[in-house]
Amino acid sequence: MNNNELPLSVNSLRVGLVGTGYAAKLRSEALQQDPRTDLIAITGNPERTAILAQEYTIEAINSWQELVAREDLDLVIICTINQDHGKIAHAALSSGKHVIVEYPLSIDVKEAEELITLAKTVNKLLHVEHIELLGGWHQTLKQHLDQIGDLFYVRYSTMNPQHPAPRKWTYNHQMFGFPLMGALSRLHRLIDLFGKVFTVNCHQRYWQTEPDYYQTCLCSAQLCFDNGLLAQVIYGKGETLWQSERKLEVQGEKGEIILNGDTGMLILGEETKLIEVGTRRGLFTKDTTIVLDHLFNGSPLYTTPEQSLYSLKVAEAAYSSATTGLTVFLKD
Repeated sequence: MNNNELPLSVNSLRVGLVGTGYAAKLRSEALQQDPRTDLIAITGNPERTAILAQEYTIEAINSWQELVAREDLDLVIICTINQDHGKIAHAALSSGKHVIVEYPLSIDVKEAEELITLAKTVNKLLHVEHIELLGGWHQTLKQHLDQIGDLFYVRYSTMNPQHPAPRKWTYNHQMFGFPLMGALSRLHRLIDLFGKVFTVNCHQRYWQTEPDYYQTCLCSAQLCFDNGLLAQVIYGKGETLWQSERKLEVQGEKGEIILNGDTGMLILGEETKLIEVGTRRGLFTKDTTIVLDHLFNGSPLYTTPEQSLYSLKVAEAAYSSATTGLTVFLKD
């Protein structure tokens, strides 16, 4: 138990939600289903805030500043643009609230470090969501990795064509952040499986017709782990891409695991067999339940903010490499 007073002596947590998008809606549904929480208020996009407030019979708040300052809230859940995660989390912790925040904790490493320190100082929970660790892909990999011998190469690619590209915050440099920070799960999944990173080399390219929003981004990072494993992480989205891909390949000296969408294959010598890949559904509910179990019963969490911070440092190294053209060596 750390970062908070556990277990809770109350029967119900009063919750405020910052955000009105896809993740926020799933969080709302999870909170509504759990008798240990009482969703009090929501803030975000004005039109969506009004709709969700009416749908869930909760109070619509004009700003996140107003919401986190309320004295009738115990927990704030942050599901809004990446750029605002850090300052909202800081305000909520400073106001004596527990905090759940969708990754990344911040798009600034120093701010993320300060938030972790602050959470310990005020003795409140700071949980950074990483549902990729709970999903079918990750659990399948953990189940089968030891069958393919010493690992030496990983290729992880997520490509999302969009025609036309939407003009939304996920295509905005400042609001989303550097691609591998905004999409931190791509690195965090591999770091959780394979450990510390020794060197990072990264290249990126944007296609854009206006300064703040881009139509396409493509980012490719090469990671060398302390154990010698080499990994290539490719992340792209937008209207210059033509083929959707969500694929992860892990090669070992005795075989290979290939996860391609909802299909999994295990190759051992001359034998190739299909392996079951679990669902991606229900993961926000699972994450919410785990956090509430932790707060009320003291049961362990599946990830820590310090682990997310380390992945953020690797993402920062990738950004540095992409902007300088140099390989970055990571040190503890």
